[in-house]
Amino acid sequence: MREASPGGGATLDAGAGPEGGVSLDVGAGPEKRGSRRPAPGLVGQLLLVLLSGGYALGAVLGWGSPRVAAFMGDFGLSLAGLVACVSCVLYARRSRTRFRPAWLLFAFSSVMAAAGNAVWGWYEVVLQQSVPVPGLADLFFLLFAPPAIVGLLVLAKRPVTRAGWACLALDSWLIGGSLLTLSWSLALAHTTQFRGESVPRAALSLAYPLLDIALVSMVLALHFKRSAAGRFAINTAVGAFALTVLCDALFTSPLLRDSYRSGQLLDAGWFAGSLLLAYAPWVRSTRRAPAEEPVRTPPATRARTSTFAALTPYLAAAVCTLGLLYSAVNAPSVDRVVLITACTVVLALVLRQGIMLVDNISLTQELAHKEEHFRSLVQGSSDVIMIVAPSGVLRYVSPAASGVYGREAESMLGCELASLIHPEDLGQVVHEIRRFLAADPACEPTTRIECRFKSGCGDWLNVESTVNRLHGGLILNSRDVTERVRLQAQLQHNAEHDPLTDLPNRALFTRRVRRALKGRRAGDTGVAVLFIDLDGFKGVNDSIGHQAGDELLVQAARRLHESVRSGDTAARLGGDEFAALIVGDGNRDAAAREQQIKDLAERLRVALSLPYSIEGQDVRIAASIGVAFAENGLGAGELLRNADLAMYRAKGLGKDRVELYVPQLQTDAARRTALAGRLRTALDEGEFALLHQPVVCLHTGAVDVVTAEARWRSAQGILFTPEEFLRGPGDGERGGALGRWLLGEAVAQAAERRGEGHTTPVSVRLGARALLDRATPLTSVEALLTRYALPAGALQIAVRLDDPRVPLEALERRLNVLRRLGVRVGLDGFGAGHATIEALRRLPVDALTLDRGLVGGVVDSARHYKITAGVLRIATDLGLYTVAEGVDRAEQVTVLQALGCTHAQGLAFSGPLDEHRLRRALAHGTYPLPGRRPEPVRAAAAARPSLNALARPVRHTSAAHHTGAGPLLPTAVPVQVRPAHTSRTPPAGTPLAVRPGAQRSAHALPELVTEAAHRLTGTPWEDHAGRAPLPDSGARD
Repeated sequence: MREASPGGGATLDAGAGPEGGVSLDVGAGPEKRGSRRPAPGLVGQLLLVLLSGGYALGAVLGWGSPRVAAFMGDFGLSLAGLVACVSCVLYARRSRTRFRPAWLLFAFSSVMAAAGNAVWGWYEVVLQQSVPVPGLADLFFLLFAPPAIVGLLVLAKRPVTRAGWACLALDSWLIGGSLLTLSWSLALAHTTQFRGESVPRAALSLAYPLLDIALVSMVLALHFKRSAAGRFAINTAVGAFALTVLCDALFTSPLLRDSYRSGQLLDAGWFAGSLLLAYAPWVRSTRRAPAEEPVRTPPATRARTSTFAALTPYLAAAVCTLGLLYSAVNAPSVDRVVLITACTVVLALVLRQGIMLVDNISLTQELAHKEEHFRSLVQGSSDVIMIVAPSGVLRYVSPAASGVYGREAESMLGCELASLIHPEDLGQVVHEIRRFLAADPACEPTTRIECRFKSGCGDWLNVESTVNRLHGGLILNSRDVTERVRLQAQLQHNAEHDPLTDLPNRALFTRRVRRALKGRRAGDTGVAVLFIDLDGFKGVNDSIGHQAGDELLVQAARRLHESVRSGDTAARLGGDEFAALIVGDGNRDAAAREQQIKDLAERLRVALSLPYSIEGQDVRIAASIGVAFAENGLGAGELLRNADLAMYRAKGLGKDRVELYVPQLQTDAARRTALAGRLRTALDEGEFALLHQPVVCLHTGAVDVVTAEARWRSAQGILFTPEEFLRGPGDGERGGALGRWLLGEAVAQAAERRGEGHTTPVSVRLGARALLDRATPLTSVEALLTRYALPAGALQIAVRLDDPRVPLEALERRLNVLRRLGVRVGLDGFGAGHATIEALRRLPVDALTLDRGLVGGVVDSARHYKITAGVLRIATDLGLYTVAEGVDRAEQVTVLQALGCTHAQGLAFSGPLDEHRLRRALAHGTYPLPGRRPEPVRAAAAARPSLNALARPVRHTSAAHHTGAGPLLPTAVPVQVRPAHTSRTPPAGTPLAVRPGAQRSAHALPELVTEAAHRLTGTPWEDHAGRAPLPDSGARD
C-alpha cells in the first residue's frame, strides 16, 4: 500500500510462536471430501508468474508513457486487489468450516486496498491532481491491516492455559517491540521531526508503519498446527501479506519517499502480493492427493519447524539489539524511544524465560510421573511387550516373558525376532509386517499377527501380537493364546466329527466328496461313495439296550475305518447310517477300478456282518451297501443321493447285500415323488375310496369284524393300495392325514350300517407314528364316536408298528386311554416289520393279527408252521383272539383251524368290498368253511355270466368294478387265490383271483385273470395291462 505522504521506513523478519503460544490452523478446504472446485495447479502458478513478471517488466520499461504508467500503477493495483477479493469470497462461499470468516476478512482487506488505489488513480489519472493528504485514500489504506490481523486470529489455535496466554502476549511484544526498535532507529525517528507538517499528517505518517509492524508481529507470533494442505494455503497468504508489508516499508523509507512515482517497480511488489493472496486459498487443491487425502509433513520438517518456533523470541531479541546498536553508533545520544522499547523487550524476554522454566519443570515432573505410571503398567502386564529395532533385533522385552515364554527377558535381548518364529509361519509374518509398514498409519495404526513362538523349553506356543510402529521399528504386544487355539481346534473337530464314533460327520464328508469331485479328471471312475446301513440295529437297541447299541456303533465304525485306505474317508451320517468315500488311485483301467471298489464294498459288508462282542455276548447284524460312481457333471449331493438309492435297493432286495446305482433307481424315485405330490391334493379332491374286507370266524364262518381299507382312485380310474403310494402304512405326514381320513370315514359308514341293523364292528389300521401324531388326539376319536353315535365297542384300532423309532412307552399310554374309552385294540402285522415279542409284551391289545408273510407258508413250510403254531399258543395263553391275514387258499384255512386260530381274512373268503357288496355279505351272515356244507350266498335268480358277457371288453366303469375280488364267490366253484403282495417288493396292481390250482403268477396270465373274473363275478374286471407298474416302496429296517 502507499501512504499519502512520505514517512519513515520499516523492516520485516520471520519467526514462529513459542511452544505455549497460539498456533494457526487451516480451514482452506471444504469439510466435505470429494467436493469439486477449481484446482489451478501448474497452470495457476504459471499464470501467477507470467502476470507478475509481465507487470514488473512493464514497470522497468516505464510502460511506454507516464500516463500509462500512472494508469497501471493505480488502476492496475486496484484491479489486482479486486481479483484477490473475488477469489477469497468465492472460496469462502464454497467452504463450510469454521475458518470461512478468515477468508472473508482477507477479502475485505483486499477490497480496502483496491478502493484506496482506485481513489488514488481518480485524482492522479482522471482529475490529474495531487492526492489530498490526509484524504479518502488514506482511510482505505489504513483499513487494510486490521481485517488481516483479525483474520489471522480466526485461523489461530488459541492457548488453553494461562501460561500459554502469557507467552503469547510476551512473544507478540518481543516481536513487535524488536521491530519497532529497529524501525525507529532506521526511519521512524525522522518521521517524528514534523518540519512544519500538521499533526494529522505526522500521525498518518506513523500509522502506516505501526500497523504494518502489528501485522508482521501477529504473523510471526502465530504457529499453525493443522493439515499440510492447510499450512500451504495459509503460508501463501502470509507470504502475500509479508510482501505487501515489505513494499510498504520500502515506500516509507528515506531512499524512495522522494523519488516514488506510480507505475514503478515498487508497484510490481504490491501487484504480486494481491495476486498471491488471490491464489492462496486454492493452493490446497494443488497439494492434495487425488483421493483428497492430506499430505503428511515428514518428521524432520516438523522438527525443524518446532525448533525455529522455539528460537523466534530470541531472534526477536537479537533484532532489538541490532536496533539499539545502530542507534548508539549513528546518533550522538541514544533515543529515549529506542531505549525504553529495548528495555521492555529485554524485560519481556526475562519474564518469558522464567515462565518457560517453570513450565518445563512442571512438564518434566509430569513426564516422570507418566513414565513411572506406564513403566508399572508394562512391568505388571501379563502380556509381553517387545521393542524391535529396524534391523529385526529385540531391543526391549518386558519381564512378563519369563511367565509367558518360559525364558528370561534379558536372554532375549539382542536376539533376532525371526529366529524365535516357527519357520512355517515366518513368511506370512514378514509379508504382513511389510504390508503394514507400507500402509498409511492414519488408516491402519495397528495390525494383528498370530504365529507360533518358541518357548524356553523348545515347544511352540501360539502367540497373538498387536503390532505398532515406532521410529522405523516395531512395538509388539504379545500374549499366549495356545489354549484358545487348542479349544478352537477341538470345537472345530467336534463340529466336523461324530461325538460317538469320532468319524467325520455328514458336513465334513460332503465337503470331502465335493473336493474329490473337483480334483477328479474327466472320465475317471475312481471316485465312488458307499452308503452303508446296518440291518437289524433297531433290534439290538430294543433287546439289549441303547448303551449296547452305542457300543455296536463304535465297533462298526472301527471296522469301517480299518477297512478303507488312508486316503479314503469313512464317516457316520447319523443313526445306523455310515458312508465311505473312495478316491482314485491313478488306475487308468476303469473296469478294473470299478471292480476293485465293488470288491472293497463286499469286504466291508462281510466285515460289518461278523459277530460283535457286546456285554459278553455275540451280536450279529448285517449291512446293506449302496455304491455310486462319480460321473461328469455330477455334484456331491447327487452322488450321495445315488448311493442312498442304491442302498435302499439293497434293503428292498433282502438286505445284507451290495447294490450298484443304476439310472432306473432315480427314475423310480422321481416317479414316487411325483405320486406323492399328487397324493397331497387327493384327499382334498375326494379321490380316495373306502373298502372293507370281512374277518371271518374260523369256527362258525360268521363275519365278526370288517377291516376298513383305503384305495386311491387315480385320474385313470385305477385303484392303488397304500402300500403302492406310500413307503409304509403310516409314511410321515401323508400317512397321518390318510389315517385320519380313514378313521373318520370308517366310523361314519359303520354308524350308517348300524342304523340299518348291521352291528358288525369295524377295524381301522393305523400306523403307530400316526397314532402318536399330535394332529390325531385321542379326543378326536371320542368326538367321532359321539358325533356318529357309534358305541366304542364297535370300533377296533389295529396298530401297525411301522417305525422302529416309535417309543413303546408313549404308545402304551395312548392305547390304555383308548381301551378306557371302550375301543378295542389290536396289534397288526405281527411277524413282520417291527411287531416283536417286546411289543406284544408291553402293549395292551385285545387282538393279534398275523402278517401274511407268516401265514403264507404255513402249508408249504414246516418252519413257518411251527412258528405260527407257537405264536398262536402264546396269543391263546394271553387271552387274545387271533386273525390270520392273507388267507387265500382253502388248505390254509384247514391248517389254521387245526392250530387254533380264531379268525381269518383273505381271498379264501372275500377280497375288499365296496359298501353295497359289503352289506350283501353282512346280510347273508356267514361264509362256507372247509368240511362244512355251505349255504348259498347269492339269490337263485342271479344268473352266471353268458359267453357274450365274457367277451365284452374290460372297462373301468365305477368304483364297484375295482373292489378286489368282486362279489362273494359262489360256493360251487372253489378257487385258489394268490395274493399280490407277498414279496418284499410289491408288484403293481390290486390282488387278482385265478382259477383253482393255477401255479403261474396271475400277473403273467392276464387272460386267465379276466376269464376267472367274468366266470365268478359276472362283472368285468380291470385288465392288468392298463396299469403301469409302481416302483419299489419297501420300507427300511
